[in-house]
Amino acid sequence: TPPTSTSSILTLHGVPMPNIAFLSTAHTHTKGFLKAVSERDDANLVAIWDDMEPRGQGFSEEYGGDYSNNLDAVISRDDVDGFIVCAENSRHLPLLEAAIPTGKPIFCEKPFMTTTADAVKAVSLIRTHNTIVHMGYFQPFSAGMQGVISHVQSGALGKLTHAKYRNAHHAAYGHWFDSDALRWFADPELAGGGAFMDMGTHAIHLMRTVLGPVKEAFATISNVSGIYSDVDDNGVALLRFENGVVATIEASWVQTGGPKAFEVVGSTSTLYELEGRFVTAEPREDPVDVPDGQERPTRVDRLIAAINGSVPREEYDADLACAVDAVAIMEARYASNKSGRWEAVAKV
Repeated sequence: TPPTSTSSILTLHGVPMPNIAFLSTAHTHTKGFLKAVSERDDANLVAIWDDMEPRGQGFSEEYGGDYSNNLDAVISRDDVDGFIVCAENSRHLPLLEAAIPTGKPIFCEKPFMTTTADAVKAVSLIRTHNTIVHMGYFQPFSAGMQGVISHVQSGALGKLTHAKYRNAHHAAYGHWFDSDALRWFADPELAGGGAFMDMGTHAIHLMRTVLGPVKEAFATISNVSGIYSDVDDNGVALLRFENGVVATIEASWVQTGGPKAFEVVGSTSTLYELEGRFVTAEPREDPVDVPDGQERPTRVDRLIAAINGSVPREEYDADLACAVDAVAIMEARYASNKSGRWEAVAKV
């Protein structure tokens, strides 16, 4: 007898195929996630909720799934096994508050929240209902970065002193957010911030994953292009980690080229990127490749893994802690930009 599930269609291996519902299609990455789900042979797109009917209905016609403007009706469907939240940044909380009590796994686009207060509310619900919630971060999960994390945390670099990372592109100069569908990226009420909220959150999450909790932050953030002028499009921040490391983070929508420049420096050697791979080098010595680690599933793959139970719960819990901390770190950086001084990072 094949295993039973809320899903009615089985794979060739007799394993139930998860049914996925989208809660909002506002994010620019939505189309990629819809395509990823619709093209899989081990998952089904069954429903799309959106508060903008033309947007949601259009995606439904293109990729399948029943469109509905009734959030409760979609969330309460018995045949849904997991949710993907692609709402505007500041609208994550109400959708998660509605979906978390189902206990079904949720993939929420990054950032988790735009304020620490909202993150605290969501985490409380997650703990109450024991629901897996993961975000749209992907950088720490590649085989190369998994190798980096293991190498750094092994102590092989000696006493860690400083690090840096840039996450940036040319979205402002490219006018990526001019359309009605994506204009919210430049609306501070809906986005919570500009380039630092959009790109900086990836950099924060990655550095938090590699180096651990952050104690305080200092930042200078501004709009240098005059495009999307209600939000920031460029900035630099310093993070002081609890282990004493100071990291420089750059995030930008006005980066017209150049490397991402990931680097961690220790007392015996430095780890950095070289021609598409990670290496370490001691003073006056040739660089040595850092061995890859085991690649971990991300985004849609990570949601399917959560539904199927193929990734340990402890891994999701650890990543949620990093995503929650990223919210608090981000909040401290924006506060520092206003105050002109180092700001403590809240404990969540």
